[in-house]
Amino acid sequence: MADLIDVAVYTGGRWLPHQDIRIQDGSVVGIVGTAEPSERGNGHVIPGFVNTHTHLQQSLMRGIAECTPLLEWLLAVGEESVAITPERAYLAATAACLEALRSGTTTVVEHMWPHPSDDVHAAVIQAFHDTGIRAVLGRGVADRPDASRKWGFEPRLMQPLDEVLDHVDLLRDRVDGTRIRVALAVPNPRSLTERGMVTLREFADARELPVSIHLLETPTDDRMCLEHAGTGAVEYLDRSGFLWDRVLAVHCVELDDVGQRILADRGVAISHNPLSNMRLGSGVAPIPDMIQNGLRVGLGVDGAASNDTQDMLETFRVAAYLQRAVHKRADLLGFDEMLDIACGGANAVLGLPAVSGGVQVGAPADLTVIRFDRDYATLPVRDPGASLLTTGSRSIVDTVMVGGEIVVADGRSTRVDEAEVTKELLAL
Repeated sequence: MADLIDVAVYTGGRWLPHQDIRIQDGSVVGIVGTAEPSERGNGHVIPGFVNTHTHLQQSLMRGIAECTPLLEWLLAVGEESVAITPERAYLAATAACLEALRSGTTTVVEHMWPHPSDDVHAAVIQAFHDTGIRAVLGRGVADRPDASRKWGFEPRLMQPLDEVLDHVDLLRDRVDGTRIRVALAVPNPRSLTERGMVTLREFADARELPVSIHLLETPTDDRMCLEHAGTGAVEYLDRSGFLWDRVLAVHCVELDDVGQRILADRGVAISHNPLSNMRLGSGVAPIPDMIQNGLRVGLGVDGAASNDTQDMLETFRVAAYLQRAVHKRADLLGFDEMLDIACGGANAVLGLPAVSGGVQVGAPADLTVIRFDRDYATLPVRDPGASLLTTGSRSIVDTVMVGGEIVVADGRSTRVDEAEVTKELLAL
């Protein structure tokens, strides 16, 4: 593990030039003025991004079902998911993690669809190990079968709930002591019975597991819950006790003010996925209202079948611009607020260390070094934060550290042969 010498570091809500970041045992142990500052320094350092929602297998599905409604798109993705093999799962996860790392992401929250194959899960875990990324692996869970996906989940990918939970325990043992932790991943409220919700909460609480669930991406959740359960989606989850401070609710485009207050009262966090919501025509999540109502909000890229990249810097910018356009205000979601959202907005729910105000002493050394001189299109730099938000792209990501280990250097993986990955992708 190497210290970062003579860098400008964003810490305590401000940029400090010419600093050395001391790293020991995978954590930041000090930020001190450098002994011999150079004229330009060695880059600008921010915490690594936490991508709070993705589907890594979809990196082999880019462009699928383009210009189709969400349910039709889901059915197309479902067919690809049924056909996934461990070999394809490994390639997909490796390619997606490399892409994420190269845009400054150090942690991914993988929301796997329910799948009966242990080999497929093992392949994804191997991709995490090989690329060096930190990960929260959401093991897919559903207990209501319905091939239409309107009131349930794809039956071909489902197992009895007790078998799924036994597998979750197996996965937890498999990743113990690594950069990976396990979570539960629920497709949506329509895919769980009320008994299933009670069982999953008891299981998650006993093991202190996060739970990720797609919620109100479109009006379908409310419409189907009203038809089958006589209540809206938020109320359907709440009456079974399935809204609590381990839950990450993904999308929430249709979440109204009453729903926001319920989720805030229960300690639920939100994963905002603006590019996916735009691509699939879902709408715009009311992020400023959510924050005002006390909800914690993190940023997500979503799967590469709906974005269609894993570029967190692109999502970082679009998340701010989209709200400014909708609200017709240029003074919303500046760099400071967006960085806190993108690096730590949902961390408490996910069991990750809190990150706010930039790089912190005592936090894991999950860091991204930006060099604006890697791309003349970002120059001149009047304000580093403003430049990152408005012009940032993966071309300016020079170095990425996870737990103090350099996993990207000069914009390339230090662990994986990227040329070989490209060759395998071209052969598909």
